[in-house]
Amino acid sequence: MSDSMLDAYRQVREHSRKICAPLETEDYVIQSMPDVSPTRWHLAHTTWFFETFCLKNLPDYVPEQPEFEVLFNSYYNSVGEQFPRDRRGLLSRPTVAEVWRYRDQVDEAMFELLERPDRDSIVTDEVLRTGLNHEQQHQELMLTDLLHVFSCNPLHPVYRSDAVPESSPVEDLQWIECPSEVVESIGFDDSCDGPFCFDNELPRHSSLLLPHAIANRLVTNGEYLEFIEDGGYEDPSYWLSVGWSTVQSEGWRAPMYWHLGEEGWHQFTLAGLRPVDENAPVCHVSYLEADAFARWSGYRLPTEFEWEIAVRNSGESIKDAFGSRWQWTASDYAPYPKYAAPEGAIGEYNGKFMCGQKVLRGSSVATPEGHARLTYRNFFPPSMRWQICGIRLATDLD
Repeated sequence: MSDSMLDAYRQVREHSRKICAPLETEDYVIQSMPDVSPTRWHLAHTTWFFETFCLKNLPDYVPEQPEFEVLFNSYYNSVGEQFPRDRRGLLSRPTVAEVWRYRDQVDEAMFELLERPDRDSIVTDEVLRTGLNHEQQHQELMLTDLLHVFSCNPLHPVYRSDAVPESSPVEDLQWIECPSEVVESIGFDDSCDGPFCFDNELPRHSSLLLPHAIANRLVTNGEYLEFIEDGGYEDPSYWLSVGWSTVQSEGWRAPMYWHLGEEGWHQFTLAGLRPVDENAPVCHVSYLEADAFARWSGYRLPTEFEWEIAVRNSGESIKDAFGSRWQWTASDYAPYPKYAAPEGAIGEYNGKFMCGQKVLRGSSVATPEGHARLTYRNFFPPSMRWQICGIRLATDLD
């Protein structure tokens, strides 16, 4: 056993602790909507993952809190019963302190496991890497969930004053043209994309791309503001039927967390309430809004395959592909040709959600360092707005 896996485990687990450093105890326990989980739950669930899929392989391992198996199981039906997701915020126990003790107990047991000479016979690198990447996913969720929790507070709490980076001057929108071709290299390749991927990034396969062009940068707040001021939320001609009905039923008039006051538009962020920065890429828009904006602009959203090939081939010509905003694509979240979910509970990780969702590519400012990659397929329902999602445009060529 090399030290690399142990080091990676320590670094990922420590990053979760750093995310929580600015929090008060009360911040850990709130569930502000069904899609949001309390920070305490994220900390416990990611720990439950390592206990369930690693430590329980040890013949002499006995969980100190067996009831946690139900409380912190998310959706693994083959593991057992789960506490209802929309009721996670109703639990006052275990306390935050008890959850931190649970993490410490599991970490100590994991350190011992990772240093055992026979570790490979107990748990594979693939399961360990899945667990680490799983926690990194939840680290991003901790931040976006806290943003929603804090947004419900009229005091506009500040998570961290430096949580929002300064924007750069807006570059002119340019189009990167792509010819018609059959691309043989869609999907993850461990020879060039890194040591790990989720199962939904496989298998590598070919895809036909028709002539198109993709924007070199993301849509800005200023450009989206033009859509608002032009009546974009009031004209059904730009919207899919489900989009228009959602606009009407939810009263959408701007991206999530935007507020119009006497001094103009402001946006609630992890750094508190701030004036909308017109140079920054727009975020907290749903697929439905991204699609409507694209129609209003006279363009469309790229497919996930167009996005992947453009970023792979164009290098620095594509701005903010990573580390800024997740980018909606026109692609439905569906299995790649000849996809097969892994056997066992790990097989429930991605495959069973391949219905009624849209693919996002790239990564956001909240994505942990080292977690993003070219072939990563994020996915959410079309109406989702609380994640840090933005817009990159595409267009067809004759």
